[in-house]
Amino acid sequence: MEYSNLFSPMKIGNVEIKNRVVMAPMCMGFGQYNGCATKKMMDYYEERAKGGVGLIFTEITRVNDVTGASSFGQLGMSHDYQIPALKEMAARVHKHGCKIMVELHHPGRQNLGLMIGTVPLCVVGDKLMGNLYTKVLTGAVIPPGKKLQDRDIVPRVAAPSKCEKSKMSESVNKALSTKGVKKLICQFIEGAVRVKKAGCDGVELHASHGYLIQQFLSPNTNKRTDEYGGNLENRMRFLMEIIDGIRKNCGPDFPIVVRLTVDEMYDKIGQKGRGYDLPEGLKMAKMLNDKGIDAIDVSSAAYDTFNYWLEPTTFDCGWRKYLAAEVKKVVDIPVIAANLIRSPKQAELQLKEGIQDFISLGRPLIADPHWVNKVQSGNEDLIKRCVCCLYCFESMMENAYKYDHGHCSVNTFVGRECSEPKKNGKGRKVLIVGAGPAGLMAAELMAKRGFDVTVFEREKEVGGQLNLAKKPPHKEKMNWVCTDLLANVKALGVKVEFGVEADKSIIDSCSPEIVINATGGNAVFPKPFKGNNVSTVTEILNGSVKLENKKVAVIGSGMTGLETSELLIEQGNKVTIIEMADKIAPGAWFQHIDDAMPKLEHGGTKFYVGHKLLSINDDSVILERIKDKEQIKLDVDYVVLSLGVKPDTVLYDEIKYSTV
Repeated sequence: MEYSNLFSPMKIGNVEIKNRVVMAPMCMGFGQYNGCATKKMMDYYEERAKGGVGLIFTEITRVNDVTGASSFGQLGMSHDYQIPALKEMAARVHKHGCKIMVELHHPGRQNLGLMIGTVPLCVVGDKLMGNLYTKVLTGAVIPPGKKLQDRDIVPRVAAPSKCEKSKMSESVNKALSTKGVKKLICQFIEGAVRVKKAGCDGVELHASHGYLIQQFLSPNTNKRTDEYGGNLENRMRFLMEIIDGIRKNCGPDFPIVVRLTVDEMYDKIGQKGRGYDLPEGLKMAKMLNDKGIDAIDVSSAAYDTFNYWLEPTTFDCGWRKYLAAEVKKVVDIPVIAANLIRSPKQAELQLKEGIQDFISLGRPLIADPHWVNKVQSGNEDLIKRCVCCLYCFESMMENAYKYDHGHCSVNTFVGRECSEPKKNGKGRKVLIVGAGPAGLMAAELMAKRGFDVTVFEREKEVGGQLNLAKKPPHKEKMNWVCTDLLANVKALGVKVEFGVEADKSIIDSCSPEIVINATGGNAVFPKPFKGNNVSTVTEILNGSVKLENKKVAVIGSGMTGLETSELLIEQGNKVTIIEMADKIAPGAWFQHIDDAMPKLEHGGTKFYVGHKLLSINDDSVILERIKDKEQIKLDVDYVVLSLGVKPDTVLYDEIKYSTV
């Protein structure tokens, strides 16, 4: 396919972008307490510039240290001392023909009370104690601090007006004074001035995803009665005065982009009429256009409607492109949008149809920093696609408390961009048993190191456990992981042989120097529960057991249990989920739960939390309520066990003492 639109240049203001691919801003935690860009952060962004992207928007960048720091490892433009490091990062990006703009940000009510006033103390502590301070902070300060936060015994976060807590952060907020509002406006402007001094190409104002600027825009979070609240013009005033100040201090040729939520998406969670919807969002876009900004970056939702801006894997590619298409009708400046784009064909088509002018890729460029170059060189089949598993965000949030960064389940080199595999293979033979994600990733790395690699797979296709993970409704993207890995290992010369049940004799006949056992695992199936009306999730997902119009008890509410239940409902069954813990899907990332639960509830699923399975009969199960040991009998036709996976060690146990 010819990608004439994708690789055509276009200007944002007076800045020409070499192609239409933009890296979306995403906080991954590569920074440090003082807000200066680190070498690891520079490596991360430069790798994407090397990969061919036309414009990089940096991660959320704070303009205020006291109430506006969202992360210990966040970029900052709140002090002049942060300019030199950003200047170095910009130079490293520029040498690859890529532009860089900085996203200025304040979290408002979506911050954590634990973070208020903490970063300035961390800067001082780091200067005085060095690495020891981080150990003290993460080991002795944050754990009790989180407990205090859960009890609201921490400072209140800043907001346009006092309102309900934000989902996920769930910190008590307080209204900014008018003086405080004006001070923040000045801090955004001062941040933009520093960005220009650092030699960057422009700024993006983060008026999206429920952060402070959007909080001023929304009647749900802005109840002010001064000039910054009330009608739309007043609610827009905070943002408009920031734009005016940047224009005055940075000049007319310094691009200003606004990332705008044009629909808060409350109707998607059954709260129609709350916040603002697309018609009002379009009015905002038109007002910004008339104000003279240089581009608009169209997005949606907020923390309260989290899955409608950072989608789980079940969402269809391009599902929200209609938002950008509507914005295009009311503005005459370039429109940037992410729109859950996962293929170059989709990107080219949306440009050709006039839905948007720039393709914003966020998670896809975490998964594959060379996405652009692979398309331009005719190797798009080698792209490692983002499967929307959300591990990047989940790991970033969890590691933020550890002063660490986010990771990617597809790209294991995130945060290690300068790490090169040792070229020490020297053609030595490596045999890998299993063509699931672990086996194929091992094959890729060993091939890059110069080994002669062969993979044996007993099935007729790659995938391993992911061949089960892709079976529930709308989980097809999970198949991409191994499909993409297979293309990459074949390009490296790896031999993949299907239908081979490897055993010791077969391995010995190959005379490998190294054997890697990647045979995955099997579903846990306790012997006391075996019976004619019992199976594990494996048999349901692989289709060897097909149930219709049955009353089914699913034991275990991890994500596998929930997703298997969704498949059972789709097949016409009535499902009851039993969980020993006191809540559904303990330990699972909340977005996946939020995605699954409405579908299960719509299908009439019943839930028993705090109960354990005692026994299985032909037509019932006996449960015990953990809190009082009371037994409950439930009438069911079939039982599906979702109790986790244990490693398949049969081959390993056979060969582990062998000399190869």
